[in-house]
Amino acid sequence: MTSRAVQYRHFGGPEVLEVVEREDPVPGEGQVRLAVRAAAVNPLDWKLRTGAMAGTPAPPEPQVPGYDVAGVVEAVGEGVTDLAVGDEVLGKAPGAYAEKAVANAGSLVRKPEGLSWEVAASLPVVVSTAYRALDQLGLGEGDHTGTTLVVDGASGGVGVYAVQLAVARGATVVGTASAGHQDDVRALGATPVVYGEGLVQRVRELAPQGVDLAFETAGKGALRDLVTLVGSPERAITIADYAGAQELGVVFTSGGDPADERRWLADALPRIVDGRFRTTAVVTYPLEEAGRAQDDNQHGRVSGKLVLVP
Repeated sequence: MTSRAVQYRHFGGPEVLEVVEREDPVPGEGQVRLAVRAAAVNPLDWKLRTGAMAGTPAPPEPQVPGYDVAGVVEAVGEGVTDLAVGDEVLGKAPGAYAEKAVANAGSLVRKPEGLSWEVAASLPVVVSTAYRALDQLGLGEGDHTGTTLVVDGASGGVGVYAVQLAVARGATVVGTASAGHQDDVRALGATPVVYGEGLVQRVRELAPQGVDLAFETAGKGALRDLVTLVGSPERAITIADYAGAQELGVVFTSGGDPADERRWLADALPRIVDGRFRTTAVVTYPLEEAGRAQDDNQHGRVSGKLVLVP
């Protein structure tokens, strides 16, 4: 059997992405094959496509982008006992920009009823990143009443979940966002503040008791101000400003243990389904427009989480 997938054979702009017909992938030991219902677009996807993270002039073989996925199990590899054909799941599957994708069973969780495919696919990276960063900041499970956290980029994909998780754990949160997203940040349970020049003074006026921790998610140059607010680079973390992290001595966090990511997703899903956590808006594209979706994501043309629907 064959199915469609998006691939690139050369590094470059969005135009190198092409839709091809290929043989359905076969799950190996510990893996399942999914009939993909939706796949999210993340910055890592287009960074890999450009070759910026590669040490070779071209990929050694055609590459299918994507990781975040939601779909239906349609074939099970040897050794898989906790998933069966017909199960609806979400999680991570390398090569998710396709009608069929193979995933490690340990990277998937069951999709709750009532959760749309598009929202399900939007969750794995942003949710696990929010949980991981808060854990690394010392805001893990437990009561953190009395702790004040600044989340830079609070209305973005990761920021939305980081704010809500920190609030649920008792922290007081100040969230930076553009002027047009101040009400969105307030609705998450944070005190909103406009980012940009003068941020330190504005935050100090909102939090005269001081700021304990900072999480930078936007990569727009606020990291130095955040370190000033918290008083030490060890009390800040970033997922978006690698150069700033190297210069200032701030932890740059990227990627985590699949078992932790699965556990974090399982914790967040009931909160999302029952409305305790708000989700970000989802904008969908057909598989054929993967290049446009990546380009829109790279240049911030569209608000919300961008998702491909085969």
